[in-house]
Order: sequence, then structure tokens, then C-alpha cells
Amino acid sequence: MDAMTLIRHAIFPEDIVAVLSIWREFIANSPVNLDYQNNDAEFASLPGKYASPSGCVLLADCEGEIEGCVAMRRVTPEICEMKRLYVRPHAQGRQLGRALAERLIEEARTVGYNEMRLDVQAKFVPARMLYHSLGFATAEPISFNPVPGASFLGLFL
Repeated sequence: MDAMTLIRHAIFPEDIVAVLSIWREFIANSPVNLDYQNNDAEFASLPGKYASPSGCVLLADCEGEIEGCVAMRRVTPEICEMKRLYVRPHAQGRQLGRALAERLIEEARTVGYNEMRLDVQAKFVPARMLYHSLGFATAEPISFNPVPGASFLGLFL
């Protein structure tokens, strides 16, 4: 990550266009079909389940250009979920994914969660390697994921 890239909270409604743009790109670039997530309903109600104080959307902002994102939502009072960690192709290779994930873990601790969970597709090898390096391990599912090879990971905070 370079000095010009700032990781910041998305501000709603000001950042809604930027958030929807990068989330739609994330979905379009996914090697698996994410229609089961009912994204249109979620997108229509932003910030919705990502609203503060129990959730947030973080953006990697390089002088006004959004290069990456990650989101957090409440599952239970003790558990949150990391969602939509994504770095645009032109910005990959600069540790932005790690920086976004580390900042989201900090945010979860600040809110008071005891554990962070996520699901990851088998095909997302770099993401799996990142999560493992951050201390995530196999965990029980917290949501429905019909994609073959998907697994759930958790990190005690």
C-alpha cells in the first residue's frame, strides 16, 4: 500500500455510487454465481446491514479513486461477518487486501465482537492464503452458501 491510498469509512449516502460500482465489479468478476445472495435487495437498502455501529463499509481511496473495499455486518452480538473483500485488478499487488482486512479486524474489536467469520470460495487461493496468514481457521457456517467448495473461516478477536 502506498502513502496516497487511505482506508476510510464509506459515508452514506455520499459514497453510495462508489460502493455500488465496486460491489457490482466484485460480483461481475467472481468465478462463481453470487445470485443466491439477493444483491439487488441489499444494494437498494444501503447501508442496511452494514450500518454503524454494528457494521461498516471500508474503502481504499487513492485520491478519490476507489481501489478496494471490504464490509462488516453483525451476525450475533458476539460474531460479525467480513464481506466483499475486493481489490480492483489495477491496484492488486500492493497489499491493499491485507490492509483492508486488518483495518476491518480492528473495527470489529472496537465494536466489541468476539469473533469474525467469512466464507471463501475454493477458487480464491490468494484470499485463502491471506486469511490463513491473518489467523483465520475453519469455522461453522453463519449463512447459506450453495457454492461447491466454499468454506467458512473464523478468527477469534
